[in-house]
Amino acid sequence: MTQRVYLVVLLLSLGLMRPLVTGIFMEKLASKKLCADDDCVYTISLARAEEDYNASDCRFINIKKGQLIYVYSKLVKEKDSGEFWAGSVYGEQYEDHMGTVGYFPSSLVSEQHVYQEANKTVPTTDIDFFCE
Repeated sequence: MTQRVYLVVLLLSLGLMRPLVTGIFMEKLASKKLCADDDCVYTISLARAEEDYNASDCRFINIKKGQLIYVYSKLVKEKDSGEFWAGSVYGEQYEDHMGTVGYFPSSLVSEQHVYQEANKTVPTTDIDFFCE
């Protein structure tokens, strides 16, 4: 009986020791970003997609022409890199994607409404490019 209890405790312990979140840290797209606040939590603007975009990896989001996107940060362009913004899709017809934040090329959207100026320069962190 005691051996069974030890075995159950051991198996439960091993199960609880597994990481609760699995994922991968991807290469950084930039070392700095522009935000409306120091924590990059406030919406900068609302943008409309002018073209479709298919995400190249898990750091990015798919967008469709005409789709509205909340913009939360704008990566500071570095040499030989694209110019990307971070945001999430907006609207009931895109409900299955709402809340998913990812990057997209800024050249494919037009800002419809600016809520706050992105005047805070904040360093990016590894978590900015983490993929689950």
